[in-house]
Amino acid sequence: MAEPILKWAGGKRQITNEILCHFPLDYRNRGYHEPMVGAGALTFLIEPKKGSINDINERLMRLYRAIRDHPDELVSQNQKHVHDRDHYYAARKRFNSPLSGEKLDEIEEASLMIYLNRTCWNGLYRVNSKGEFNVPLGSYKDPDFVQEERIRKANKILKRLKILSGDFNYVLKEAKKGDIVYFDPPYQPISATSAFTSYSKEGFDFNEQTRLRDTMIRLNKKGILVILSNSDAPKLIELYEELESYHITKILARRAINCNGSKRGKVGEIIVSNVPQEIKGIRF
Repeated sequence: MAEPILKWAGGKRQITNEILCHFPLDYRNRGYHEPMVGAGALTFLIEPKKGSINDINERLMRLYRAIRDHPDELVSQNQKHVHDRDHYYAARKRFNSPLSGEKLDEIEEASLMIYLNRTCWNGLYRVNSKGEFNVPLGSYKDPDFVQEERIRKANKILKRLKILSGDFNYVLKEAKKGDIVYFDPPYQPISATSAFTSYSKEGFDFNEQTRLRDTMIRLNKKGILVILSNSDAPKLIELYEELESYHITKILARRAINCNGSKRGKVGEIIVSNVPQEIKGIRF
């Protein structure tokens, strides 16, 4: 079974069973699409035979293409890194160098992204308004930034999927009747102090949440099965309650991205789905 190569804020490894309870039992016979793939916990877990993955983060999707097309070269490049403070900040500077006009080839960029992700603070991917990755070095004794086994398993899965980078609306053309679409958007903050909008320099505000809701309406009309996870923010619950054929399930999930360790713990989330009760229920 494949596993995510990257750590990711809001990753779904903690709640995969709750999400998969909303998948149809015959999911292996259906196309699968993840328009906001992030670390791809569900994609790598269910190992779809066909479908697509997408993310607005172009560097992330270039990483997946490197894993698909050049696994040997990527592993070799990863083995050249060392766990050292000076090396980390030199790698971060190099990773940001395309913003000043320099060029990185796909393999070097992917290797830097894996190394930084596995050694930075909390595995957080965060950029500033200029698009610069700005997360400091984390505290690890022996981080695994080579990730050879996971890269080779992921390679086999990614060869079967289209790898795209753009707006989540692409799925309106890509998904066919009976396919499964799983949305994992940047979560709507519960409070003014809980917002995390630095995943991409464009951000993802409530207008985007509303546009995503509208996409879900269109997918439902086309006979496409949709599952979405998000925070249990009252504004979102009100937004999704308007959806015809969808139902909302509240769950608790453990979250670890918080500078205050005492505030890390279980938080309320929701799963929104239009999958009929009589065909769903897989668990791993």
